[in-house]
Amino acid sequence: MTERRAALILNPAAGHAGDAVASLPARLQGAFTLSVYETTQDRCAATCAEAARRDGASLVIAAGGDGTVSSVASALLGTDTCLGILPLGTANSIAHTLGIPSALDAAMDVLVQGEPVQVDAARANGRTMVLLSALGLHADTVGETPQDAKQRWGVLAYIGTGLKKLMSLEPFQVEIETEDQRIHCRATAVTIANMAPARTVLAQGPAVVSPADGQLDLTIVSATTLVEAVATGLHLLKTAIDGEPVERDNVGFLAVRKVRVTTDPPQHVLIDGEEAGTTPLVVECLPGALKVMVPRREEVPLPPSAPEVEAKLEGLPDLEIEPKT
Repeated sequence: MTERRAALILNPAAGHAGDAVASLPARLQGAFTLSVYETTQDRCAATCAEAARRDGASLVIAAGGDGTVSSVASALLGTDTCLGILPLGTANSIAHTLGIPSALDAAMDVLVQGEPVQVDAARANGRTMVLLSALGLHADTVGETPQDAKQRWGVLAYIGTGLKKLMSLEPFQVEIETEDQRIHCRATAVTIANMAPARTVLAQGPAVVSPADGQLDLTIVSATTLVEAVATGLHLLKTAIDGEPVERDNVGFLAVRKVRVTTDPPQHVLIDGEEAGTTPLVVECLPGALKVMVPRREEVPLPPSAPEVEAKLEGLPDLEIEPKT
C-alpha cells in the first residue's frame, strides 16, 4: 500500500478552533503518515506549508479559517502538492464554496476519500487570493468586527457591524481599469471574486462565480440608503441562489483577467478575509494554479463555469466607460 504523507497546519487562533485542535493529529494519523506544524506569531501558515512541501508531503492540510487556507495555498501554487481544508474559522467561505462540510468528521472524510481538482487562484496586491478581494462596505464590515465577537457569535458577528455601516453609507468614486477599458462610477462596495458562496451577497453580480473558469468576477454595488442596501442585498442573494445575473440598476458586474481599482477617497482592502491596506488594488487571475482536495464530484459538484455573459454596467451612478487604445 502506498504511503500517504500529509502535513497538518494548525492555527490555534482560528474563530472556532477550540478543543478540536488538540484532537486532530490523533484523528488523522490512522489515515496518513502525518507531520504537524502549528502557526505562531513568528511562523505563519505559508512558512509552515512551504516547509511541509519541501519535506515531501503530498497533501498539506490547512486547519483554520479562510485566512489560514489562503496562506497555506500561497505556498502550494503551481506545484503538484494538494491542499486539504479543515474549516475552523468564522465564515469558512472557501470550504463552503468547494462543498467541503463544516462538520470536522465529514471534512476529514473528504481528505481521505475525496478527489483532487485544479482550481483558479489570483494575485492581489502581491498576495495570494483564493476567495475574493473587497473594498468599501464588505471590507469595512469584516475589518471592524472584533475578534472576540467572531469567536463568540461566528458569522452572526458580522451582522451587527454591517448594520452599523449601513446606517452611514458613504459612496466613493471608483476607477476600474481592465485590459481594454477604463470604467468610472460611484460605488459603496466593489468585490473581485475568484470564488464566493451565495451568502457573500456583494460578490454575486454575475449568474455564477466559478473557481474553475480562468477569470475573475467583479461586482460593483452603489446602494446609498439603508432601505436600498437591504433591497439590493436580498436581490443579490435571490439571483445567486437562482443562478441568474443581477438586474438592479445600482449593481454592475464584469468578468476580468486582470484589473486595477483606484478610489477617491482611498478605501480599506480585504483579501481573503484579511485586512490588506488601502486602494489601489491590482488583481490578476492565475488559472488552474491550485490543486485542492474536494468531495467526489458525483457527490458535491463544483460550481459550474459561467456561460458567456456580457458585462452589465448600465444604471451605475456617474458611469463613464473609456475604451483603451
